[in-house]
Formats: sequence, structure tokens, C-alpha cells
Amino acid sequence: MPRLSTLLLAWYDSQKRSLPWRDHPDPYAVWVSEIMCQQTRVETVIPYFERWMKQFPTVKVLASASEQDVLNAWEGLGYYSRARNLHKAAKIVAEKFNGQLPRDLDDLRSLPGIGRYTVGAIASLAFKMDQPTLDGNIRRVFSRLFDVDEFADSPAGEKMLWELTGAALPKGRAGDYNQALMDLGAMVCLPKNPRCLLCPLMKICKARENGTQELRPVIKPKKQIPTYVHAAAVIVERGKVLLSQRPADGLLGGMWEFPNTRIDGDPAKELVKALRGATRLKVQKKEALGLVQHAYSHFRVIVHPFLCTKVEIPKDKNLKWVRIDELDDYPMGKVDRQIAKKVGQA
Repeated sequence: MPRLSTLLLAWYDSQKRSLPWRDHPDPYAVWVSEIMCQQTRVETVIPYFERWMKQFPTVKVLASASEQDVLNAWEGLGYYSRARNLHKAAKIVAEKFNGQLPRDLDDLRSLPGIGRYTVGAIASLAFKMDQPTLDGNIRRVFSRLFDVDEFADSPAGEKMLWELTGAALPKGRAGDYNQALMDLGAMVCLPKNPRCLLCPLMKICKARENGTQELRPVIKPKKQIPTYVHAAAVIVERGKVLLSQRPADGLLGGMWEFPNTRIDGDPAKELVKALRGATRLKVQKKEALGLVQHAYSHFRVIVHPFLCTKVEIPKDKNLKWVRIDELDDYPMGKVDRQIAKKVGQA
């Protein structure tokens, strides 16, 4: 284990990536970057992080922001519960800890959206504590280093990998060690076609020795994801379009969308009846705007938007008429943003 960390840190000192949140004096910046990097590529995160820190430079500024501003800043990163939890946690930190991210691990763990991985990352990177962490890159690196044939995403596999990464942690340099593992997974120990000949740990890697690099980590087979078909009504009147705000909880919580409903048959034939049953909106269909589709983590959706005229609009606080030239001010998921672009071009 000492040899592992020595080789790794020597490589990191000369090869580490230059990232805007590294060596940042504010633990808040580390926190934001770790939340953004969950399930998202670093290259995608960098411009979002830089814009976020300009718009919400401190915990207190974020805590006082509206949810709509927060979701707007996050739009395009996906997994919007991360943004909502970050916002909720900022309010707690502002009220309970005077705007300073707590150093106590139990206090950190109590904040919305912060689990074991994020606690370890913040503790080691922001507070220089000797704490391990385990993200997707580190899981892959250690699965190969020790040729772990246990399912890496099972409780037993997770437990084993946490123990392994903790056992190799060098006292006093946990932050560099954790970041080095992340960089190694992102730059060398790739999911496919790992660059073993460039790896500083090649000589001590069991999977390399056994020829099993491409088989590690062992992941449970993914179930085939279902596809759902929706029809959406684009109701335009006097330069405004009707939007509906999604419930605060659940997928795309708090985001805005064009009124829509799931369809089992022909969207063009069923739109009016299905929309009335699901939303109490009465519309008259005019023309199709071309289908839009998107794959989420657990399902795929195909949406058929139709330009419509209103017949009857129910009184609903979640419905709002919005100027077409102000649609960019309303946070939306990728599907509805594509529809909004069609509306803006019409």
C-alpha cells in the first residue's frame, strides 16, 4: 500500500489536471464542484462551475437566491435534484453555520445531497482531513488494481473498495491522493481501452497481470429501459405561450414544461382527449411541430408537440402565460428546451 500511494502521488505531482476548483481557498467551491461532478464529465462541469461561482459566489448568496435562478443556472447539467439539494443545504449552512461549511463530519453528512462519497471528498480536499472517498473513477481503479471480481455496485463490493482505498491513504496527503485517483481514472484507467502502458501503477496492478482490465469493475447488468410517448400542447396567444410548472419533488422538480400527457396510441388523434383528462386543459389542435426525444437514466421519452389554440384553461397556480421572448428565463429540461426553441423560431 505505501508503494501504491508513493507511485500515485509522484505521477500526480507532474500530471495532474488543471481544474478551476483545485487549490481554491473556499470549501464552498469544493462542495459545488463535487456535487456538479457527480454523474457528469469534468469537461462539461467546468463552464457551469465558473458561471455558478460568478452568480452565487458564497453560500449566503446561494441561500438567498430563488429556486428558479438556481435551476436556470443548472439547466443542461441534468439530475436536477442535485441543484435543489445544494440550494436547500446552502440555506441550512447559512442559518445554522453562519455561511461556513461545517468541518464536523456528522454535520456535513446531515446536509441534503451529501452522502459518504461527498463527505470524504469535501473533508479531504477542503479541510485536509485524512478521509478516503470513492467515486466512479476510484471504484474502477481499485477494482483493477486488486482484480476485484465482486460486483462493484453491490454492498459487499462497495465495502471492499472503501476498505482498500482507505488502507492505501497516505496520512497528510489525502486530498492529493483522492484527486490523483480521480485523475488516473479519468485520464489513464479509462472504462474502455485503458492506457495501461502509461499507468504509474501498471507493475502492481493485478488486473493488468491477469489480463482482466476490460472485465473490471464487475457491474450488475442493466435492465432494458422503457420508452414512453408523450404529446405536448404548445398554446400560443398574443405573443405568449402557456407553461406548466412541475411539482417540486420528483423528476425535473420545479422546472417548467409545455402541458403534456403520456399517450398510448396515435398522439395526433389522442392529444385533445388525453390532455383534457390529465390536465383539464381544453385545446384545439392545429399542427405538429416535429417530435423531440431524450434518454434519461431509467427511461427514454419521445414527445410529439402540437401547436394548439385554447378552448378552456383551468385556474391552476402551476400554469403561467409567458412571453415567448422570455422563455430562456424559465428553467426547463432538455425536451422542453428543444420545444421552446421551435416556438421561438416559429
